[in-house]
Amino acid sequence: MTFQELQPKVIGLLSQSDVSRDEKLKNLCQLLSNNISYYDWVGFYFADHETRTLHLGPYVGAETDHTVIPFGKGICGQVAVSNENFVVPDVSAQDNYIACSFTVKSEIVVPLFVNGKNIGQIDIDSHVIDPFTKADELFLEFVNQEVAKLF
Repeated sequence: MTFQELQPKVIGLLSQSDVSRDEKLKNLCQLLSNNISYYDWVGFYFADHETRTLHLGPYVGAETDHTVIPFGKGICGQVAVSNENFVVPDVSAQDNYIACSFTVKSEIVVPLFVNGKNIGQIDIDSHVIDPFTKADELFLEFVNQEVAKLF
């Protein structure tokens, strides 16, 4: 399924009135994982600006021990500080990478803004080297714009 075909599905899923926010986010992760072959782990981290940490939210994929990540640590922690998308074509080439699994070859992290404040991010791991393109970034920015409406 193309990103363009997924957009109305994202909107429909997130606009369901009888589903909690966490359930919507989990269902969104599942939708992306099921429909984009190289999205092997899809999840959200949410920022606690007082403690300068990220906390794991809804996700689908292999279990992770990384439920709390300090700002600045790993790809997710760097995005919490930079407020910019981070695409890692090959995680083995990154010095500040937190390894989740030896099967992860690449990662993309896109910050989630609500009223101009970075409240978290969507994080996607792939078992493929260098699968992410500008189209992935634009699609995930769209996804986060829709997710932001839940807050």
